[in-house]
Formats: sequence, C-alpha cells, structure tokens
Amino acid sequence: MRPRMQRMSYSVSVLIGVIVLVLSGCAPAVAPAAPQAAAPDTEAAVEVPAGLEELVAAAQAEGELTTIALPRNWCNYGEALDTFSARYGIKINELNPDAGSGDELEAIRANKDNKGPQAPDVIDIGFAFGPQAQAEGLIQPYKVSTWDTIPDEVKDPEGYWYGDYYGVMSFMVNKDVVQNTPQSWADLLSEEYNAQIALSGDPRASNQAILSVQNASLAAGGTLEDPAKGLEFFAELNNKGNLVPVISNNALVARGETPIRITWDYLALGGADEMAGNPPIEVVIPSDGRLAGVYLQAISAYAPHPNAAKLWMEFLYSDEGQIIWMKGYCHPIREPDLRARGVVPQELLDKLPDVSGAVFPTNDQLVQGKEVVVANWDSIVGANVTDAQ
Repeated sequence: MRPRMQRMSYSVSVLIGVIVLVLSGCAPAVAPAAPQAAAPDTEAAVEVPAGLEELVAAAQAEGELTTIALPRNWCNYGEALDTFSARYGIKINELNPDAGSGDELEAIRANKDNKGPQAPDVIDIGFAFGPQAQAEGLIQPYKVSTWDTIPDEVKDPEGYWYGDYYGVMSFMVNKDVVQNTPQSWADLLSEEYNAQIALSGDPRASNQAILSVQNASLAAGGTLEDPAKGLEFFAELNNKGNLVPVISNNALVARGETPIRITWDYLALGGADEMAGNPPIEVVIPSDGRLAGVYLQAISAYAPHPNAAKLWMEFLYSDEGQIIWMKGYCHPIREPDLRARGVVPQELLDKLPDVSGAVFPTNDQLVQGKEVVVANWDSIVGANVTDAQ
C-alpha cells in the first residue's frame, strides 16, 4: 500500500520537518548498456557527480534520451533539457510537448516493443497518474541519490514515482482585453467574461484541466474526491458562453482569443515574462479556492535508454536541477532542503508568489476526483475541449 499524501502546509518550516538531508553514498543501479550505441564525442571534460561515474558512462554509451510532454516554457524545462544534453553529450528526442498525462501513459503502452525514438524513456505526470502507471506495470523503480530529501508524502517507498515540483492554479489575464480582472472562481461566471475563459487541457485526459475542475469544486463548497460542484460550475460557465472550448496556451492569451487562461501559476508567470508587457498580463491566485498540484517523475518500464533515464533523474533532483525548475516559478519538491542549506539565490525566492492557504490533495482525493471528472465531463458539461485549429 502506497503512503497517502497528507495535506501539507505551504509553510517551508513545516515541510522541513518531514525531510532529512541524507545523500546516498551508494552508486545507483546501472542497466546493461546497449552495445550497438557508440559513445558520443565529448571533447570537453564532463564533471561527473561523485558516485555516478558508472551511470554516466552507461548513459553516454546509449547516447540518447526520449522525453514526452515537456514544453520548453513549462517549469523552465528548456534550460534543463539543453543543460543536460550539452553536459553529457546525450541527444534528446522531445516528443509531443503539449501532451497530457494520459497521453504519456498511452505512449508507453503503444511503444512497449518499440526501441526507437517514439518510445518515451521518462514521463512527467500528474500525481493521480503515478499509482495508475505503477499498477499497470508501465514504470520501473529508481531512487535518486537525493532520495531522502524528497518528502515521504510525495514518493512511492519503492521508488516507482516521486514528486518533482508543484504550483497553484491561477488565472492568467490579458489586460488589453479584460478590463476587470476576476479575483475568484465565482467572478468567472460574470457575463462580462463571455467567450473569454479557457482551460489549459482536455479534462478527459489532462491532469491540469482535471485539477482545474477539482479546484472549482473546492471553491464552490464541494469536495476534491467528488468534484460534482466543479463539473456543475463548468457546465454553467459553458451554458453562459463564457467557456471557450479550446486548449489555451500563451499564444492564444496574447492574441486575445482566450484572454483568461486557467493554468498553473508558474506557466502564467513565465508567460508574463515572455510577453514583457506586450500585452500586459496579470496573474491572479483566486481568493475562494487555492489548489496545489504536485507532478511526478517516473521511468518507463520499457525505456530504450534506461541509463540515460536514470541520469536525467539524477540531474533533475540535484540542487542544480531543482533550481532550474525554480527559475521557471515552480516550487521544486526539494525546496525546503535547498532553503535550509541557503543555496537558493534570493532573487529567485523573491519571485515566487504568495500561495498561502493552498490545499494539497491526498492521492486518494486526486484519483477519485479524476475518475469523476473523466467519466462525467461529457454528460454534465458537454464542452468538447480540443486544440485550436
């Protein structure tokens, strides 16, 4: 039985109490390297972290890593991908950056016998999808060397999946189009927002969109595990004509086609930086319901490049990797440890928004709520949310 993720206070002092910094001195398990892959030509000396020499050599022998669903402007993944590839001389195949968590699992299922570039090595999925992937045998266990600094509440004890970062649901608002910025979920029902509001995914497959419905339920006085009130909220939003049935992104916000985007705060804040005032963007953490969403990392059980996958995990969970995520406004899962040791630049700490009062769902709440949303979105809301044409 996996441990349940308890409701966690956003307070760093509380989180620090649940983790202890114990860097493992053991070298990680290394899968047999693919003999047909030649080691990349890396003229520059690679600084290998202590204890990872064998893993680095095996990963470089594989020569490639295949990722999926990693938009470069999501959590500053662009810098992470480029830094890892340049440092270790490993080519990265980036599949379908805009895929949802459900799509990631389907990509593993569809490519079990495929050792080519269409088979993902690693996945970054919503919390509710981790136990599902484990139950289906889609992922394999691996514990990074910083394992003990990841809170127990957000990792499988055997290492099948582990939290990577979290953010809070927000409203990203184009101020050239929207005169009065909504401050709450209830405000979104106003007639002044007709044909202006969009989700950032399909609620039948996207973790971000599913959690948006659960957040709306919380704001309407409902629960996370039975988000019926959230579905009713979006049904009303759709009936009023306020909901635009497309998957929103920063470009659609900038063009005014979806001037109010429901999305994670780190995506909204990163988008605001990219637009640099053209158009002006306001980011709001809603006052009547704040939901934190933890994402997970895992390695495919069928990974064509298992050693590169493990090295990628080591990189992401190093201090450097965690701070790269923080540059993209994400709260890395090891943030309490980083803060306690004083390794985070103050300017990064100052950039993070106040998300006090945010609720961290348990895994049971996430799984139960996901099932309700996926099963009932079509019948209750009736909006076919798809990519913009």
